[in-house]
Amino acid sequence: MLSRVAASFYWLSRYIERSDGLLRMLKINYASSQDTVQEFTWEPVMRIFAGLDADEAEALENDSRAVLKYMVTGKNNSNSILNIITLARENARGVQEHITKDLWQCLNEYYHTVKDPRLDRALQREDPISVLDVLIKQVMLYYGTVEITMERGEGRAFMNIGKYLERAIQSVDILDTKFSSISENPDLLTDTTYWKHLLLSLGGYELYLKTYREGFESENVLEQVVLNVDFPRSVIYSVNNIQRYFDRLKNESNVDDYREMSFQIGRLQSRIKYSSVKSIKAEGLHLFLTQIRSELYSIGNSLNQHYFANS
Repeated sequence: MLSRVAASFYWLSRYIERSDGLLRMLKINYASSQDTVQEFTWEPVMRIFAGLDADEAEALENDSRAVLKYMVTGKNNSNSILNIITLARENARGVQEHITKDLWQCLNEYYHTVKDPRLDRALQREDPISVLDVLIKQVMLYYGTVEITMERGEGRAFMNIGKYLERAIQSVDILDTKFSSISENPDLLTDTTYWKHLLLSLGGYELYLKTYREGFESENVLEQVVLNVDFPRSVIYSVNNIQRYFDRLKNESNVDDYREMSFQIGRLQSRIKYSSVKSIKAEGLHLFLTQIRSELYSIGNSLNQHYFANS
């Protein structure tokens, strides 16, 4: 497979996964902003998904609808849903002959839904939850279409590597941000709503209730999001799948590149697999997550160097 084609598959998938994580976070945080009796801040979301610092986020004055407009349809925000999906569609266009017609139509529908001026008006005048649900369903339609129409070849392997790499980075960023907020406000440690919203934003609320009977504990949340191999958005689940799909790229023409990257992924996999909540806390959660994030970015850089010809 041409490096240009592989890179387009990889980035197409990363952008779609990023949009999914952002939409779910926006939905849960908007609901939270309507429910809370205390002052609500969008600053953590803006820091994770838009790279804004506290002062820049404060410029939006914690106006929920203004934040939604900026994060969904903001043309000047490089990480808005509008710009993310535009980039995803451009990558899909570059490999249109390698993806199914159904997938291209699905991406086009998602793109035109976000571009529709009525969406922007609906965010300002109607129930934002309903608007975000429309976009979340577009993502789910995309994943279903990929699953039932794409051949199980190298292209899909690169798509899944991109998806799970992006997902792991998001989970690490969300955990790091949420636990950092606890350092600044220790009362959050016993705030049931705080942990509930964190789990809801990752789609892990129902699994948590089934797994842990003693209520919401920070250590249990940490265990589920980092170490639970059955939770689709846990860090270890994502890294296991990066390894799984990377193994499918091995061939005789790239033995050295494959061996170097396989070692890199395996090292990260073992680092997480053989950790425990106790060892993570002893090391320091922020330090642990910072190192995991660095390793994930390093894997992305290595893919760019060895498989995408520095594209």
